[in-house]
Amino acid sequence: MFSELKFPVPWGHVAAKAWGPSEGHPVLCLHGWLDNANTFDKLIPLLPRGCYYVAMDFSGHGLSSHRPAGCPYHFLDYVTDVRRVAAALQWRRFTLMGHSMGGAVAGMFCFLYPEMVDKLILLESLGFLLAPEDTEAWLKSKRRVIDRLLSLEAKQQTPKARSPEAALQRLLEANSHLTAEGGAILLQRGATETPAGLVYNRDMRARTQSREFFTVEQCVKLLQKIQDRVLIIISQDGLLVPHNLPSRNHFVKALQEAFESNLKEHIQLAEVPGSHFVHLNEPEVVSGIISNFLTAQNTRARL
Repeated sequence: MFSELKFPVPWGHVAAKAWGPSEGHPVLCLHGWLDNANTFDKLIPLLPRGCYYVAMDFSGHGLSSHRPAGCPYHFLDYVTDVRRVAAALQWRRFTLMGHSMGGAVAGMFCFLYPEMVDKLILLESLGFLLAPEDTEAWLKSKRRVIDRLLSLEAKQQTPKARSPEAALQRLLEANSHLTAEGGAILLQRGATETPAGLVYNRDMRARTQSREFFTVEQCVKLLQKIQDRVLIIISQDGLLVPHNLPSRNHFVKALQEAFESNLKEHIQLAEVPGSHFVHLNEPEVVSGIISNFLTAQNTRARL
């Protein structure tokens, strides 16, 4: 069983769902890009019951309010969402668990507020968004954010309504790593029923978020600021394996080596069978590893 939560923000609210006793050890769960809090629906019931898990919807996602008109979605705004929710919950120190983009948000939060995080769990994420190697590519990515925002404003399109079957099919086409069951779970929180059909809840502007990129050198310096223990879970058929990142393979390898050399005993790196959404598609594959990590004290947890 879970409960729904709402945290007031100046433009509306940030929505979340919670499992477990509110007095338990706090764990804040962060979903991936264009997903929502339901991404943890199948995983959390398999984790230690003594923890209090709060899975939030980032602004413009799930049941959270969209940002005000004219505002783009900056990566740092998602980090601010986390700080707002932590303040509303009056959490001074807690565990962060993030999937994909949520992992990058969790990583940035750790760099900015290292004293607030006791453990960091990254699912299919290395805690950073990979930087374009070419300066022109970096400039184009920034220009694209502005152009797409202005284009969306000029079109003023109303969200398209789809039948439940078409809405699910569209979601699965855009996410080849999702199973039909996983897609249906995300759709339960990611769409609203209208007389014309299902309408996706996510803000179209969130598709063109302005990201914070880092070089390997910057990543290494930031890693030295992490005070907590880190668990990284990478799927064998996910988005961070070499054959799925041919152009950025050396970046990922260098980043993994930097994690291992800088954090040493503070880090656990686990490779598991499955896809980018292994925590949703096959949660039992990762639940044991995460449970051991959550319950371990100062000694290194065994994988």
